Amino acid sequence: MTVFLSMFVFALVSSITPGPVNLVALNAGAHYGFAASLRHVTGATVGFAILLVLAGLGLQQLVERWPVLIRLIQWGGVAFLFFMSCQLLRDDGQFRGDTARRKPSLWYGAMLQWLNPKAWLASLAGMSAYAADGSGMQIGRFAVLYFLVCYGSIACWAYAGTFLRQYLQDAARVRFGNRVMAALLTASAVYLLWH
Repeated sequence: MTVFLSMFVFALVSSITPGPVNLVALNAGAHYGFAASLRHVTGATVGFAILLVLAGLGLQQLVERWPVLIRLIQWGGVAFLFFMSCQLLRDDGQFRGDTARRKPSLWYGAMLQWLNPKAWLASLAGMSAYAADGSGMQIGRFAVLYFLVCYGSIACWAYAGTFLRQYLQDAARVRFGNRVMAALLTASAVYLLWH
């Protein structure tokens, strides 16, 4: 039971803390509501679960053999964070229904996880800590637990965005919120550049 609790705490802390995927979920909830943002939540969770299982099945050895892969993923993730920040800065804050913004999607959520350095670090560190022996049973247990925790954590951010939606009916408030989100994403990218 102690190992299970430790796995749970690791999954919760790494899933619920602020990061690019959670900030996008917050934004999706604010703009589209909770039900629509669940597409992003599901895509991000499935994308992470695939990454986690691959890390358990040997991706970690590949990355250890060619550490430049992690660097490339990190730079790709940083570039993507800067791209998202620019998109938020350019947004005028007007709600136009579903036509002007990119709707939350399964693919976008999954792709965001694959470009998210936080997801790579969490999956590699988690599998190193809890399934280093490569046991299929242990990899499966950890992946299922992590999937459930990750889904719930990202969904919490989407729900928080839905709650904030009532305060974002004014374009000036939306622009301010977008600027704050852009600043947080930029700070995440800058942090990743230095670490």
